[in-house]
Amino acid sequence: MEYDWQTIQGNTPSKSNSYRIVHIGGHGSLAKTKALKAYEDSFYMQCGSYRNLNIDNFFEYHCRVYYPSMRTDLDNSLKIQLDCLQKTNTIKNDNLCVKIVAEKFIDKENPRVEFKIITID
Repeated sequence: MEYDWQTIQGNTPSKSNSYRIVHIGGHGSLAKTKALKAYEDSFYMQCGSYRNLNIDNFFEYHCRVYYPSMRTDLDNSLKIQLDCLQKTNTIKNDNLCVKIVAEKFIDKENPRVEFKIITID
């Protein structure tokens, strides 16, 4: 099944810059940054018809990522997007993704992600 395109407004944070080291009980651990938490919340609110689909079979992920500048690497945002899809219960697990088709564009005024999922039956 091929689902419609969905748009998520906002600049996708980079996975490599989205965690910080915190100390809990004398041990180091990773914690999400405020920027990542805010993006996840925004993604959830904008997810629309994709929320709670609970896709539990193999799927392809197609996306067009619009960044405000060329500075960001495309691959750094893909894991964040898949994690958000899992958090919104769009997909059961991101390990079911068997194909990613990703394109990078520049839009200073309107950074966003446009995506669709195609399930493999």
